[in-house]
Amino acid sequence: MKTYSGHFVDGEWTQAPHAEVIEIVNPADERVIGSVPAGTPEDIDRAVRAAARAFEQWSQASPEVRADYLRRIHRALEERAEEIARLVASEVGTPVQESRVLQSGLPVFTFGQAAELAAGFDFGPEEVGNSHVVREPVGVVGCITPWNFPLHQVSLKVAMALASGCTVVLKPSEVAPLSAMLLAEIAEAVGLPAGVLNVVTGYGPVVGEALVTHPDVAMVSFTGSTRAGRRVAALAAESVKKVALELGGKSPNIILDDADLEAAVTDGVAKCYLNAGQTCIALTRMLVPRDKLQEAGRIAVTVARGYRVGDPQDEETRIGPLVSDVQLKRVRDYIAAGIAEGATLLTGGPDAPQDGPGYFVAPTVFTDVTNDMTIAREEIFGPVLSILPYDTEEEAVAIANDTPYGLAGAVWSGDPERARAVAGRIRAGMVDVNGGAFNPLAPFGGYKQSGVGREAGRLGFEEFLETKAIQY
Repeated sequence: MKTYSGHFVDGEWTQAPHAEVIEIVNPADERVIGSVPAGTPEDIDRAVRAAARAFEQWSQASPEVRADYLRRIHRALEERAEEIARLVASEVGTPVQESRVLQSGLPVFTFGQAAELAAGFDFGPEEVGNSHVVREPVGVVGCITPWNFPLHQVSLKVAMALASGCTVVLKPSEVAPLSAMLLAEIAEAVGLPAGVLNVVTGYGPVVGEALVTHPDVAMVSFTGSTRAGRRVAALAAESVKKVALELGGKSPNIILDDADLEAAVTDGVAKCYLNAGQTCIALTRMLVPRDKLQEAGRIAVTVARGYRVGDPQDEETRIGPLVSDVQLKRVRDYIAAGIAEGATLLTGGPDAPQDGPGYFVAPTVFTDVTNDMTIAREEIFGPVLSILPYDTEEEAVAIANDTPYGLAGAVWSGDPERARAVAGRIRAGMVDVNGGAFNPLAPFGGYKQSGVGREAGRLGFEEFLETKAIQY
């Protein structure tokens, strides 16, 4: 059991001055595996003041100096990769095979990428008429991260912010904060200067809102639900802070009439069920030609029933538990709504797939779904696939875009040019064509209510920079 009695502020572990703690529960067996302090606005104030003091020196350090610290963190994460994969499997429920790639592999990659960006980025000056145009770090950044990819989402923000010359106060999810605390341990071990990275744990309405409204925070980078993102944006607007938001999604997967149906449906099910469906880019709406609806359903059921549900530490598990009892109830309620509204349940459902403890949901497939049903409109965040029929390509594109979200999507066609043309019509920040693989170098973010700004790669790095013109 991993117990933290304080926050990481100004380069050291500070004892929390109050007794309230947050217990971390393993969703596979419902046992407590750790605890962190429930922070206060006073904890946030100390952390922000430490970050503000550190900013002047860190922002003026050479890019190569910053890159060297990031490389040290990269190597330390690499050395502890298996530990991280197992830890996140325990606090989130991600099957360990997935966890090695996504929950520890991606953070390792991101810190390495951030080091290269820090060392190689052209901060200026660029000559524009009689002006020198330079790029400078924004300042103190408040980072608020979710539980579904706890260290990956932390890394996308923290690594890029530090690379740009910003200092950071991080508020990780109270549901899965242990991997963020491990990062703080690594920052301390590699000698990251005091105040450059600060980590305060606690609840969003308490420490999260204190961070967003703090007058010395120049920028807020938030990942979470669209509802919470609206609140963050509204609070940040009071002091006109820069805001980056990565929010929800309800991503369409258009399978055109000339596609390899077996390959398209199989890939689509996998991209719906990743991390037990607790993924903002999950392809939860599968759009198929009406005359192929029955066949697509048959393939999806076969694939879904082949996924082994169970202990995330087991190498054979493909779908682990949902993260909490709250999330379990939420997903079961959505499944019940799908049934009540007339969708056809092909496999899975609200009942537990096995006896015993744990927040498990069987991989679920609905067909005969219409785009006005709740399960087609709202983000479920569980292993629930909705298959919707369409009659024409135009209708498929219209259904795909008929959503307040615009994070991701996919298109399948036997003609790659046709697939790319349809992909160009989907109003989303990321679109896979014929099973295109996730690219951690590409900008990550969405249109509409899926967010503002981009993470990852060069564009994610540039989110943490301001532009200054100096006239001569």
